[in-house]
Order: sequence, then structure tokens, then C-alpha cells
Amino acid sequence: MLWSDPAATFGSPVRTCEVPNSTYSARSNWITHMSSTSPLRVAVTGAAGQIGYSLLFRIASGAMFGPTQPVILHLIEIPDEKALRALQGVCMELEDCAFPLLKGTVATSDLNAGFQGVNWALLVGAVPRKAGMERKDLLGINGKIFTSQGQAIAQHAASDVRTLVVGNPCNTNALIALSNAPGVPRDQFFAMTMLDENRAKTQLAKKASTDVTGVTNLAVWGNHSTTMFPDFFNAKINGRPVPDIIGHREWLEKDFLTTVQKRGAAIIEARGLSSAASAANAVVDTVRKLTTPTPTGDWFSVAVCSDGSYGIEKGLMFSYPVRSDGRKWEIVQDLPVNPFSQAKIAATEAELKEEKALVAELLPR
Repeated sequence: MLWSDPAATFGSPVRTCEVPNSTYSARSNWITHMSSTSPLRVAVTGAAGQIGYSLLFRIASGAMFGPTQPVILHLIEIPDEKALRALQGVCMELEDCAFPLLKGTVATSDLNAGFQGVNWALLVGAVPRKAGMERKDLLGINGKIFTSQGQAIAQHAASDVRTLVVGNPCNTNALIALSNAPGVPRDQFFAMTMLDENRAKTQLAKKASTDVTGVTNLAVWGNHSTTMFPDFFNAKINGRPVPDIIGHREWLEKDFLTTVQKRGAAIIEARGLSSAASAANAVVDTVRKLTTPTPTGDWFSVAVCSDGSYGIEKGLMFSYPVRSDGRKWEIVQDLPVNPFSQAKIAATEAELKEEKALVAELLPR
């Protein structure tokens, strides 16, 4: 096991794996596709938590970056004895898996060491949502966490670093992080809405009695919250518009939306804990979709810094339909937006504006 902890959290530190950093050519909306011979450094915060634990083994196995891309995992936890002991156990398990693609592990509670030279920063760790909690309740708690992380990423990560925020409220946490990361282009920050897309696809597939792979072109608009809008109008099932396959419009406009929007709360009620394995799966899906070409005519969901597309306020971290060529991403333009959809999109935008106002003091940029 290769460890690094400048604060000697686990006792006497031992050697850290060192590999050359990959080269990078700066370009807007650029997603680096690394050579299979050069390990990617991937930071995961909250690495010993539920989502982190579910995620790490999939990254190390090649599920995220492919079967030929080696990785070095930077595992970041809070400076708490219990959390760090758990992280030590996670590292032991990673070692015991003998993953061929895992070329090193850095375990630390120091943000500067944790983000040193990383190419991807997966910001998973956050105070979790509990039963009865709304996203607004989490803003004040988690805002300062993402301020510090944004600063550390700007100071220590590789120039090509891509940051995906998972910890909730992820849209506004991503806005806080990017606002505190001077020098890092805004289009290198993302917030995850893929879990919502996956949930929506499954509900549509079940209703249509078809395989989930037949559901395409499903975009989630806006905030990862109960105001999100999974756009069933532009979605397709086996190549046909969803409303042509599922003729029950009332179900689409009410039950479907409510089920997807409140699925996280339903899982908390059922298991007493927030989504973990499904969230980790969505992290893998998001990174894969950003770094591999999107099938022709399709798109996927991820929150990006708005450029004003579809009339959304510039600067909000807003989930759009996005496509990638494996190297750069773009917002899909000119999709039809009917009055029903427009009202839903306006509502989720209004919520994001409200969240932004509540954390204004954390947005120096």
C-alpha cells in the first residue's frame, strides 16, 4: 500500500507513488483523453463514505476510464479519527483487489496533498441529506467545504483538471467551488444530474414495458432537486417520442415527474440513508459520457455553467442536454420547449437563483 499524509494522520507516513503528470493543451470545453500508458490521477472526497466506497472500486476496475487506462487514486477524508481509520480500511481493500489498473493510492486529510496534480476531482463528500432536510438546509453547512476545495484545486491540481460535484446541493456547491478556483476555466466544472436521468429512464421503461436501453434523448433540466425537470417531451422510446408510446399524459405530467423528483427522499425513507450505489453508478456514467462520443442524435444530462442558452441566467450551474465527441462537450441547441416545459424550466431556474443569492458571500469571482 502506498500512502501519503503530510500530517501523519495514520502515524509515520510511508512513501507516495510518483508518476509523471500527463501533458495537456488548453482549450475551452476540452475533455482530456489520456494515453493508456500515463496514469490518470483521480481525487475522490469523502472517500470512506457510502458513495465513495461504492465508487472507488469501479474506478480502479476500469469502469470509469476504460479497460486500458491506469489510475492513481487520491482519497480525501475529513480530519476525523473515525473517518481516517475507515479510509485506511478502504485502502486495504483496494490493495486486496489487486486491480491491474490501480498504480498508486494517496490517502490524506490534507486538501493540498489530496488535489496535488489530479486530472479529475470528484467532489463526493458533503454533509448528507437526512430525512426532512431540504437542499436549502444544506447550503450553509456545505458551502464552506466547497470554498476550500475550489481553492485547493486551483492551487494544486493539474491544468487539465475536471471537477464533478456530487455532494448536495450539487449545482450550487459546484458554483461555489468554481467561484473559488481562480485560473480554472468554468467549463471544467460540472454538477451531477445523471442520477436523475437514470431514474427517469427507468420509470419510462417500466411504464412502457420495454428495456431501459430503448430510452434515449432524456434530458434533465435545471437543479438536482425536487424542481428538476426530466424532459419527457423530447425523450424517445425505441426511436419514437415518449408521448406517442405512453399516451397517459396525466401520468407523465404528474406521477412520473413526482416519482423522479422525490426518488431520493423515497430512498432515504426506505433505507434510512441516502442513495449510495446508484449515485456512484451515476458518477461513473457522467465521466464516461463526457469522455466518450455521444451516439449520433442523442444527448445526456449534466449541469454546466450556463452561457445563456435557452434564456437561462448566465453563470448558474444548470443542467442541460449535452453531447460530447469524447474531447469537448457542447449544449444541445434548438430543442423545442413547449409552455408546460418552459414553466418547469423557469421554476428550477428560479430555485437556483435563490440558492445563488443565499451563498452570495461565498462567490468572490
